[in-house]
Amino acid sequence: MRLGFLFCVILLSFASCKVETSGDAERFKQGVFEIPAVNNYSKTVIVRKDSLQIEYYSKKVTISTDSSVVEKEKKEIDTLYITWKNNFAYTLQIKNPKTELEKDPIFVQITKVKDSSYEFTSRIGYSKHKIPGTLYISKNQ
Repeated sequence: MRLGFLFCVILLSFASCKVETSGDAERFKQGVFEIPAVNNYSKTVIVRKDSLQIEYYSKKVTISTDSSVVEKEKKEIDTLYITWKNNFAYTLQIKNPKTELEKDPIFVQITKVKDSSYEFTSRIGYSKHKIPGTLYISKNQ
């Protein structure tokens, strides 16, 4: 009797630890998306097709000369490989990394799916630092 009770408690413990994901993230695997401006970056436009993700964004850079300091926006394009682990997790790898940091994979976990967006957390490499964000389906599709 005690062994049966203990078995039920252990089984319920494992069942309650299951991560529940809801919503349909399948519609975010291909298409055109946007991430709002954050820090020194403008809005990022993302195009996903097959195993590629192309990101278009502007980055603010400061140029200082002997007489002045000028802030300019520099347009950037990054191409990344995207590998979906499941509908709620994927990995990004920069196609042509220019620095050691860019060689690290970016792990993305979708945490909440809405009608036209999803919230996510990402981390670069095996860092413990997680970066939250929101990705929206672009109105320009």
